[in-house]
Amino acid sequence: MKLNFTKWQGCGNDFVLIDCLEKPLEEDYADLAKAICDRHYGIGADGILVVEPSNKADFCMRIINADGSEAEMCGNGIRCFARYLYDYGRTKKQQFTIETGAGILVPELQIEEGRVTGIKVDMGEPILAGEDIPVAGFGRNKVINETLTVEGHEYKMTCVSMGNPHCVIFVDDADTFPIEKLGTFFEHHMAFPRKTNTEFVSVRDRSHLRMRVWERGAAVTLACGTGSCATLVAGVLTDRTDRLAEIQLDGGRLMVEWSANNHVFMTGPAELVFEGCLEI
Repeated sequence: MKLNFTKWQGCGNDFVLIDCLEKPLEEDYADLAKAICDRHYGIGADGILVVEPSNKADFCMRIINADGSEAEMCGNGIRCFARYLYDYGRTKKQQFTIETGAGILVPELQIEEGRVTGIKVDMGEPILAGEDIPVAGFGRNKVINETLTVEGHEYKMTCVSMGNPHCVIFVDDADTFPIEKLGTFFEHHMAFPRKTNTEFVSVRDRSHLRMRVWERGAAVTLACGTGSCATLVAGVLTDRTDRLAEIQLDGGRLMVEWSANNHVFMTGPAELVFEGCLEI
């Protein structure tokens, strides 16, 4: 069987996109993702994005991580997804709705001289109640500057869900923090019933943050859109940042705003890497 695909990246967070609007895949998504995302024997990616029809929105986005697990939402992925739909003629709208595991989200394409230059996404309202993120032992309380012990060391965590769980750890220097060594212990910590994405963040000033991320199901990635949103929210909750800030990631920059209406808006790039056909 031949499978047509496009590969995209948003701030270095890369995805293989498969269009199933007209014909569903018969293959198991988990097995397919593991094979496709392998960087030695497959195409190589942090995950796959599947375009499906929706009876709730204009389109439905499925996100399967490199390890085969399904994610509720992906901020960099939804920008790539939105640009694919516009560039490949699936929609002529500059603003439309996408059904995700985190609800219906609304991307808005920024277009100059007929070309998409960026995508702004209304990521919805952050979820702050501990049991809804989820974080064990906090009930309906917020999880702000709470102690988490990992590998014998104590860290202060602030937890946020953007439809998927995030644990934000503010550190002195995100660039030198041993994320490759410790990230898995945060992801699988007993405090997180559904595992967690973990952001390691240093504050440059109230409108500039440096963030590195260990993503649940994908390990270290160059960027995380929902993680950037969670980071900004955590920065506001701990009075480290203003409500609008630039997030510097390993793979690029995102602008994030926690607006007065309680919605978080993320703006950033999405670029086509290549397209092809895979024999499966």
